[in-house]
Amino acid sequence: MCSKQVRARGRPGGGWFGISASGNSANVITSIEVAHERDMQVIAFTGRDGGKIAAMLKDSDILLNVPHPRTARIQEVHILLIHALCDCIDTMLLEGV
Repeated sequence: MCSKQVRARGRPGGGWFGISASGNSANVITSIEVAHERDMQVIAFTGRDGGKIAAMLKDSDILLNVPHPRTARIQEVHILLIHALCDCIDTMLLEGV
């Protein structure tokens, strides 16, 4: 979701999810800034050292960083994490956990 979409659809108390293997993607950084303006919680998937994104997150945000130098490996782990999150959500919704 780009910053224009966050600005249009973001609501206080909502959440925003961003992915940047480098941690320095300009569009993700701008979207996080807008999400924070909207009092939204951010979940950020990053790689390497977390980049600028790791430094700009609030205490209430969540950083899932893959500390690896290769983009392909970072993306593989991001995909695994996304599948794990989806499984958790499915379990909570469908099994009432």
